[in-house]
Amino acid sequence: MAVPREFALFRRTKALENEIDEFLDKLSEGALSFRIAVQTYLAHGRTPAFEEKLAQVNALESSADHLRRSIEIKLYSQTLIPESRGDVLGLLETLDSVMNLMEGALWAFSIETPEIPEPFRADYNNLTDMTVHCVDALTQSARAFFRNIEAVADHNHKVMFFEKEADKISTKLKRAVFESSLALPAKMQLRYFVEKIDDIADRAEDVADRLAIYTIKRTV
Repeated sequence: MAVPREFALFRRTKALENEIDEFLDKLSEGALSFRIAVQTYLAHGRTPAFEEKLAQVNALESSADHLRRSIEIKLYSQTLIPESRGDVLGLLETLDSVMNLMEGALWAFSIETPEIPEPFRADYNNLTDMTVHCVDALTQSARAFFRNIEAVADHNHKVMFFEKEADKISTKLKRAVFESSLALPAKMQLRYFVEKIDDIADRAEDVADRLAIYTIKRTV
């Protein structure tokens, strides 16, 4: 039997479709704002421009939480897609955790205000870029799950690619930090912020793995 290209719930309620689209928009916007925030911090430190982007990511995360709860209520109260409800809710929760990690990383920059030496800033920027590419590919994969399930594998492949690139940059950057002449506490703090950014790409890969399982379940 041919796999339907549209998720069943989209044929039953436009409101729910719109909320899921909006939720994924928040994740995409959050990733873009996260990148600008880190770039701003690396260039100028904890400036009002950085704090503005932090506030924007915080607002997007709160809005995504609200949407996730609203979607959950609709799925249960309207008894929609009972056979896939758990997968959809699990997917939204793990996607939301990606946004939480981005917000948490920016709060860490704001609270600890680490001094990032100039020789390391390019790699911090590159790591951030790969991480945001990873989240963007994940967002596209999630959209495909609801609209064109056959495309999920292609987008997941990109998630895996960008996550591996992020790992390479992360390893290179941590090695450079610990081979430098900085004091050990400074090295430890710089490593911590490398891992805060890289953890976002790792989580995106984890969500993509779950998406792959959900997709298999829907296509067998």
